[in-house]
Amino acid sequence: MLEPQSTFLFIMLVLIFAALMWWMTRTRHALVRVAAAFVAFIVAVQFGIMAVNRYFDYYQTWGAAFADITNAPPAKTQSTISATTFARGSLRESVAGHIVYSALAEQNGDGFEATIAGPLSHITRTVLIYLPPQYFQAAYKNYRFPVIELIHGQPGEPQDWVNVVGVQTILRNLVNSGLAKPAVLVMPDANGGIRISEQCLNQVGGPQDMTYLGIDLPNEIYRDIPRVQPPGPAWGIAGYSEGGFCAANMALQPSLLHRYGAAASLSGYYAPAPNQGPNGKYVNPFGHDTKLRLQNTPDYEILHLPPGTPLPQFWLGAGSGDAQDMAAGRYFQQELQIYQAGVPLHVAPGGHSMEVWRAQVPPMLEWMTSLLEQNAIKLDRITQLAAERARECAGQTGTHSSDPTGKASPTTSTTPAAKPTVPAFCHQKTSGKQPVKKPRITVKHRTGPKT
Repeated sequence: MLEPQSTFLFIMLVLIFAALMWWMTRTRHALVRVAAAFVAFIVAVQFGIMAVNRYFDYYQTWGAAFADITNAPPAKTQSTISATTFARGSLRESVAGHIVYSALAEQNGDGFEATIAGPLSHITRTVLIYLPPQYFQAAYKNYRFPVIELIHGQPGEPQDWVNVVGVQTILRNLVNSGLAKPAVLVMPDANGGIRISEQCLNQVGGPQDMTYLGIDLPNEIYRDIPRVQPPGPAWGIAGYSEGGFCAANMALQPSLLHRYGAAASLSGYYAPAPNQGPNGKYVNPFGHDTKLRLQNTPDYEILHLPPGTPLPQFWLGAGSGDAQDMAAGRYFQQELQIYQAGVPLHVAPGGHSMEVWRAQVPPMLEWMTSLLEQNAIKLDRITQLAAERARECAGQTGTHSSDPTGKASPTTSTTPAAKPTVPAFCHQKTSGKQPVKKPRITVKHRTGPKT
């Protein structure tokens, strides 16, 4: 009730300050007036410090603030969980020596930095991964979380999503307010360097970034982190500026259409520009192949898809102060609405700037996380039905009921005296994909939201 960000505490400080000021004006004793003024000054300073703390969301408990100020280690009585609790395979092996404090993770979530190698693209990049607080809470132990892939701009790096945009804190606050749904955030290095611009493209004779970001990375995240949805309708991709182009282009690629259920472009552009290499020189990412360029131009792609092609749902944003961004967003919105009704275009005051994108991230997350959760529920129902059919084909009968958090409570009933009838669908042939060898992920150092 009286934690650093408590509204009640703010109101109490205001009342105390008002009472001291009233007392100071009413009393005739000089010493008492000085004492009242001094205490009122302390209260005002404390109010200002707490207001800054609440605005930037630094400390939510007095214990966290005291530990940071005194550099004291967490209390020995606090329960802890090892990283192996939420990671398996090569990721688990890489973080086996690290500790996650359960009470802190349940309140704020946990983030870490990993180096992920792509077996198809042969690209190795740094990736930031954020697991929301719900990932560590008992109520969600059987829930499979949607995933959002966040692509930064250029010049830029994945840390910009955390340090500048504050996406982890934004998502946590939205979920706590009931405006968004929990999701795992994946923030990859999209270019391999802060001054490099590769636009998430498979460059002719160069890096295969689209393969890495659209196939390798989602596959590896799904296989190495349990309780996340597979690439598909419950995965989203979003980006700002160059990252906005990446999100729009990748979501429309025929080879990736089935891997994303939602896409968001914040001040993105919809026709590719030249790539900028590590030496600063610009190159044509498509060589001299005009057809390949058109196949990576969202403005062209959207109008030349085969009839009936299922598209990810789109969300667009632009700054009102940038005429080029506004025109590009409106034009692409009109193209999209030939296939999708009611494509949102969020307009924020400002130009092509981080200020605009910070303002657009909250409504984008509200829209995308809710959509991905709905898709995740549908996927889980399909998976549950497939499991029930498999049991029936094996001579078993039973039903499962699930709650909104994904928990399942099996109830079975059998009739020993009666020979089960094999349903017709049991004779249908099914084909399965061979498992892919797990990639190696090496954690370098931890990052996480300020607490």
